[in-house]
Amino acid sequence: MDFGLSEEQSLFQDSLDAYLGDRVGLERVRRIAAGKEDPQALRRELVEFGLSGLLIAERHGGVGLAPMDAAVAAECLGHHVTPAPFLGSSVVAPLALTLAGGQTERLQQLAAGELTIGLAFAEAVGARADAGLVAKGGKLSGKSLYVLDYGAEEYLAADAERRLYLVAAAAVAHQPLATVDRTRTVGELVFQETPATLLSEDPDCLHTLIDTAWVMLAADTLGAAQNMLDQAVAYAKEREQFNRPIGSFQAVKHLCAEMAAQLEPCRALVWYAAHALSAAPDEAHLVACHAKAHLAEVGAFVARTATEVHGGMGFTDLLGLHYWFKRIGFNRQALGTPELVREEAARAQNLAA
Repeated sequence: MDFGLSEEQSLFQDSLDAYLGDRVGLERVRRIAAGKEDPQALRRELVEFGLSGLLIAERHGGVGLAPMDAAVAAECLGHHVTPAPFLGSSVVAPLALTLAGGQTERLQQLAAGELTIGLAFAEAVGARADAGLVAKGGKLSGKSLYVLDYGAEEYLAADAERRLYLVAAAAVAHQPLATVDRTRTVGELVFQETPATLLSEDPDCLHTLIDTAWVMLAADTLGAAQNMLDQAVAYAKEREQFNRPIGSFQAVKHLCAEMAAQLEPCRALVWYAAHALSAAPDEAHLVACHAKAHLAEVGAFVARTATEVHGGMGFTDLLGLHYWFKRIGFNRQALGTPELVREEAARAQNLAA
């Protein structure tokens, strides 16, 4: 049995990769990360390409593709360390609104790029002592940290009972949070009896959204790690010491081979995890856990090793490796560390209480 991308998915991957290659060079990443360019301009370019409507049905103005296609897009975005929102408005929010039903207008706005929605349910994965949301009388109180795609017009939020709500950004107090990854916008939301629209009372709905987010973060890490490996190999072929390319030295060969050996099997893992989200729902949760946790570990190894191959140059801003390094580091922590996600996988198999 062959398992891989279809011809259409391969064409989509090649088209998006070329599109990002033309528009998301390292200098533009630097400008956006430094706050010298509005990231919304890049977001609008991705809307024009069609990423905003990937998972939205055609009757709502979208393309009607599957999570597997969104994972292909996430891998490309990670490969180019694209500093634009994707996870919230293009993946998790369309899925949440579709599952909730009766959200035709919002789905149409998302597909057209007229609405952005961030994710405020990190506490549903692992709550900190001073954070978490409580619902009472249709209103939310509490605090949500490390909100993804901060700066959106609305937010998906989960309370302590794992119910899912939609909240207008204008109704909550908020502030940006500084993280290691400056290609992403992250913030903090403070709720004080904030009016919220209940989307779902079923905890399984939130579980599905978190599984999907885990797979997309794993795909993003896969793309970023592959880029770091490619850069390390290219540098090893060009950089010379003792009148020979350093790639001819056995130690450097071993570093590059080990990165490739660990990263290549991850591609099948991520692809299958994305495929399972729609085609094998009984397996989706467990393989999503495996993908998130394993890519976090392998990504960290590749990021560290690729930097070592570059020697002292790897730590400079000239090459910009740190953008990919930090992207991988952020993905590792976002919505659950590898340790936390592996614990969830153990619970899913009745191996832990």
